[in-house]
Amino acid sequence: MSRLGGAGWRQVVLAVVAAGAVATGGLVAATGEDSAELADAVPVANCGPGSLPETDLQGRVPAADYTSGRAAQGYRCNTELVGHHGKTGGFKALRYTDAKGHVCAFYDSTRMFPADAITNLLNGTGLGVVVLDMTNPAAPRKTANLITPAMLSPHESLVVNPERGLLAAVMGNLLTAPGILDVYDVKTDCRHPKLLSSTPSAIFGHESGFSPDGKTFWSSGSAGFLMTAVDLTNPRLPRPILSHPGLVSHGLRFSTDGDTMYVADMGTPNSNSILDQPGLRIFDVSEVNDRVANPKIHEVGRLQWPEASIPQVAEPFDRDGHHYLLEVDEFSDLFGDGFTFRTNGPVGAARIINIDDPSDPFVVSGLRLQVHQPENRTEDVLADPGANSPVGGYAAHYCSVPTRDNPRIAACSMIGSGLRVFDISDLEHPREVAYFNQPGKKGSNALSQPGWDVAHDSIWYTDATSGFYVVRLKGAARGLLH
Repeated sequence: MSRLGGAGWRQVVLAVVAAGAVATGGLVAATGEDSAELADAVPVANCGPGSLPETDLQGRVPAADYTSGRAAQGYRCNTELVGHHGKTGGFKALRYTDAKGHVCAFYDSTRMFPADAITNLLNGTGLGVVVLDMTNPAAPRKTANLITPAMLSPHESLVVNPERGLLAAVMGNLLTAPGILDVYDVKTDCRHPKLLSSTPSAIFGHESGFSPDGKTFWSSGSAGFLMTAVDLTNPRLPRPILSHPGLVSHGLRFSTDGDTMYVADMGTPNSNSILDQPGLRIFDVSEVNDRVANPKIHEVGRLQWPEASIPQVAEPFDRDGHHYLLEVDEFSDLFGDGFTFRTNGPVGAARIINIDDPSDPFVVSGLRLQVHQPENRTEDVLADPGANSPVGGYAAHYCSVPTRDNPRIAACSMIGSGLRVFDISDLEHPREVAYFNQPGKKGSNALSQPGWDVAHDSIWYTDATSGFYVVRLKGAARGLLH
């Protein structure tokens, strides 16, 4: 890592704060032929009966629609609203079924604590992580607000481990924060989580990951340049077992056996860029899982792509014996050459990556909307309400699949474009199959990782300025779930 003088570091910090997120600058050529060109926008969805389709570019809510009142009606294609709760939301919408069969939702209520705290108290959403009883998806019922330190400000770290029934988060913010780790038991009764521990064991916080067996929680400190592995064999006594410096990491996800970690690498600060060469990095973490004394992690592969913005997370899945990642970038590339701040930079959106050979991953296809394409990021488009936000606008934030085992459908929160649903049955040629977007007066703020309620043909997500939504799929979109 190149050294920066005091003035250089001040420039970095000021730029990051201005952007509202750790942002990436200069881009590099992707490794591998398949990643050499910007992906096209996916085909537009064919909307069935009962839809209220978009009126302009795929993913756009034009200013004229706000003036005419059309935007207030919302936009839906092969979807319908089933249930709603609250008036704010954050970065995760998680689903879990406990040992007694209770179905719960967990969602973080704020993008940035304490900025939203007073608003949440006044509008009834409450503070921290909201717990919903989802017995009736049409009428979500709040049963708890988790307000221990990490749950008050989890940023993007809220995660549930189904294997052990543990809900965890580390205190974070848009840069990093002291890594207080909160761990709850939700297996006994998910409607009323029980605090098991709240400790400073994670060192720094921002995003996170959970080993599949639920015995290791990983905290990515992002601007703290540190990843920390915490032993949760006894969740009442968390114990840090590895701290790996030097990475500005985002989401951390794992292979089914837990021995391989997929890191959304936000890049490296140097004299050329705020964060240079963002992409994917793949590590062997078996020494951590095996509890080797003084464990180390070993890099086995990496990948960049030309349209990268800020890598957010890479979710693993399998298809017909092959291994893939559904990777998503957040926001846009906010900094041009010479650290010039901009809000009309390239949008990373999302992509499918083949990882059959972890040492040589390659991009298979992209999940992009028309509004993400460089030729469409015009002054007119970026003048739409909310479109010019440096931490929002027409860009992506989180994607997910309903299962790791041969999914045929994926969903993404694409901020100003709302919830977008993709047919990935043909991995090389994904297409949009549904969407749901309910913009407010200043646009949409769909930022959360979508949750899946397959039994009810539904997707859960949150909008930062309008709360938690239950959206049912219809037609061809519904068929892809089963």
